[in-house]
Amino acid sequence: MSEILVVDDEPGIRELMREILEEEGYEVRMAENGAAARAALEAKIPDLVLLDIWMPDVDGVTLLKEWKTQGRLTMPVVMMSGHGTVHTAVEATRLGAFDYLEKPVSYKHLLETVKKAMDSRRARPTTSGNLDPLGEGEATRRLTQRLNLAISAGLPLLLQTHPGAGEEIIVHYLTPPDAALIRADSPSILADRPADLLAQAKGGVVFIPDLSALSNMQQKGLALLIARRNEFSARVVVACPHPLQQLLSQSRLTQELHDQLIHAVIELPTLSSRREDIPALATRILENAFARLLIPPRPFSDAALAVLTDYEWPGNLAELEALAGRLALETGEGPVEAETVAGMLGIQTAAADSGGVDLMLHLPLKEARDAFEKAYLEALLSQCGWAMSKTAERAGLDRTNLYRKVKQLGIETPGREKDTAPE
Repeated sequence: MSEILVVDDEPGIRELMREILEEEGYEVRMAENGAAARAALEAKIPDLVLLDIWMPDVDGVTLLKEWKTQGRLTMPVVMMSGHGTVHTAVEATRLGAFDYLEKPVSYKHLLETVKKAMDSRRARPTTSGNLDPLGEGEATRRLTQRLNLAISAGLPLLLQTHPGAGEEIIVHYLTPPDAALIRADSPSILADRPADLLAQAKGGVVFIPDLSALSNMQQKGLALLIARRNEFSARVVVACPHPLQQLLSQSRLTQELHDQLIHAVIELPTLSSRREDIPALATRILENAFARLLIPPRPFSDAALAVLTDYEWPGNLAELEALAGRLALETGEGPVEAETVAGMLGIQTAAADSGGVDLMLHLPLKEARDAFEKAYLEALLSQCGWAMSKTAERAGLDRTNLYRKVKQLGIETPGREKDTAPE
């Protein structure tokens, strides 16, 4: 059932609209002022907002501007006023309002406008699949809404990324079915032949994996690519691990490119910021890991899921997938227990503290040393977000020696590595 948030400081108008809209089958929430509207939007994003302009604490246009600046304008907003002017209506539309209603609003006009606004939501831009691999909670729902709003407006997207957070899943989602996805893995093509990327991606997506790695000439090529994207009906998606303002202040980003990308900056939520998704995600990813190996699945115990939920996940989704792959290779029967998970994540538990030495004592010295080094390096890599340079510094090792040990001990690193391996 579609949900509408009615924001108006007049109780009579709120109640009348609630009765009319509920009679038409809509679910209705109400807010009596700007503060209540902010709280309602924070609690849950509605499918439509009917927003009064004149309210005692903050006017509706200011609230609309605030939501747009914060990137929270992920639903159609219809402005309402009994004292409106043409200038107010134009300003509200410019800021992103779907439509403008002058009070008193007729029954017919209200329902027609609401229907048009709801239809605009259903007219989704063509995408592939969904974002369920990232989770099914409120954070993923908000992310989906923001992505759809940005691409329906034809904007180039800047994905504010975190290590292993799943930008590849998002890029594939944004690629229309049967359309091309062109990755600019070689940034030099942006300086030499940016139009070639658009021609290859016609009707699809051009993906730039790391904005911060581009030179000034390559950034100029990207700016040209963005400017010409509509000629090829192509979407441009750019990922960056750093805030745009930081790159701009460090003279690592041109002002032109900053201005082109700033309108659709979408931050990927970290795994630790949506812990409610972790049990279901971990269960599904482990089942998939067993299926790939054609091995009968083993579930997580409740205690193991609690360990996973409490963990900080510096490597995000990629780290969880790597962990599931390692767990699937472990021999055993019955559920995967908390001690096994904690050991692989480098988390010390009471059970691990009491039994770890005994487990090592039955091994020959070389095997015990190798087992310790592997557990130590895996834990340290995880704490350092799988960044090789930082881990080498913490461990007191030369980076080349660290790479050699990682390979020798069979340590699997999640996602793409933070550093390029030395020759």
